[in-house]
Amino acid sequence: MILIFSTRISNELGAGNPQGARVSVISLMLIAAVEAITVSTILFISRHVFGYIFSNEKEVVDYVTNMAPLVCLSVILDCIQGTLSGVARGCGWQHIGAYINLAAFYLFGIPIAVALGFWLNFRGKGLWIGVLSGATLQTIMLATITSCTNWEKQAAKARERLFEEKSAADEAFILRE
Repeated sequence: MILIFSTRISNELGAGNPQGARVSVISLMLIAAVEAITVSTILFISRHVFGYIFSNEKEVVDYVTNMAPLVCLSVILDCIQGTLSGVARGCGWQHIGAYINLAAFYLFGIPIAVALGFWLNFRGKGLWIGVLSGATLQTIMLATITSCTNWEKQAAKARERLFEEKSAADEAFILRE
């Protein structure tokens, strides 16, 4: 679904329709939020039986039950972060998304995970909190960039890229003749 919307955003920008791109982003975010809340709520409600998918041992089931709130937060953050990454891809900002991913997870999330999981002995919970920290930072940074986007300017840039590619293709065709 995210791929469809990122394609929709890029098509709207390439067509010179910044309002259409903006509406697509808003629609995408609303759908993602509803999906994330629905899945997270179902997961949280079923947290006491969810562990039985993995094992019948009480210790495993109890551990999964304790981890369920973190899993619910992960579902929400992953959905929003994935959606915002799709927006970035649709705008042609793959390089920005890569830098944000690198900073959020490798420079922020992993050190927190290591500190909590190993040094402070939170074990699995600490590792998961570290990953959530990285996802939270990534979501905040992508949301900030998306909310500050000048859609008219992005549409103009997309049109410029489109005509540059067309010109290059035309030149290559002419040179072949």
